[in-house]
Amino acid sequence: MGEGEVVNLEEEQGVMDISLKDLSRKLEEFAKARDWEKFHSPRNLLLAMVGEVGELSEIFQWKGEVDKGLPNWEDADKEHLGEELSDVLLYLIRLADICGIDLGDAAAKKIVKNAIKYPPKALLK
Repeated sequence: MGEGEVVNLEEEQGVMDISLKDLSRKLEEFAKARDWEKFHSPRNLLLAMVGEVGELSEIFQWKGEVDKGLPNWEDADKEHLGEELSDVLLYLIRLADICGIDLGDAAAKKIVKNAIKYPPKALLK
């Protein structure tokens, strides 16, 4: 994205399997175009992400347990949830990038570690 360039949301929404690397690149371009890189220290990004986690938490506050798929939620509430989840994800990706962590690789390795640490019950017998 160049300076002043606006993201075409219709194009972006049609892409369902965008990679973490693609998102990382888009976030880097977004920050560069606005001269925000100087503000994107690990600490600042972490604190911003924590703030977004707080906003995400507020959506569920006082609702009690909710059913999978959120069948009783209004579309506007689901859209708001998606926006807050996206904010957390985007800050996490940017934080990992700034810290030099390949988030996809780290997550894949963590899944393998967890599979070893927590084997299926069938394997424990």
